[in-house]
Amino acid sequence: MNYICKKSNMKLQFVNASNYNQNLKCTIHKSGKLGFSEAAINKLDFINKRYVKIATNEDDQNDENLYMHVQENPDEFCFTANKAGRYYYLNTKIFFDNMGIDYRNQTVIYDIVDFEYEGQKYFKLIRREKRRK
Repeated sequence: MNYICKKSNMKLQFVNASNYNQNLKCTIHKSGKLGFSEAAINKLDFINKRYVKIATNEDDQNDENLYMHVQENPDEFCFTANKAGRYYYLNTKIFFDNMGIDYRNQTVIYDIVDFEYEGQKYFKLIRREKRRK
């Protein structure tokens, strides 16, 4: 909840930093698996929804971002979110190999933001990368 401070002709509305201090990201591991941060696991609700569809933007071939939908029940397009200790990952090696993503020599991270598509909640995975040391 935001806190409002009123004084004379000014009304300040402070944002709750805890709403924006989350580490919502996933990273392609050297094995090709897509691993999720703890904050992302909670946001994506992997406890209750274990099936993930991944899409690309076919209208824009230069869009390196991915688009994801998380759901309770599987279908032919779904990856299964597997649990390893406290973390979840997707077996995406073949997918990333087919996409030509060099996850062995570069650290590929996706920042996760939610958006609405066709009336449903989706997630945009915004790509960033850096050279592995």
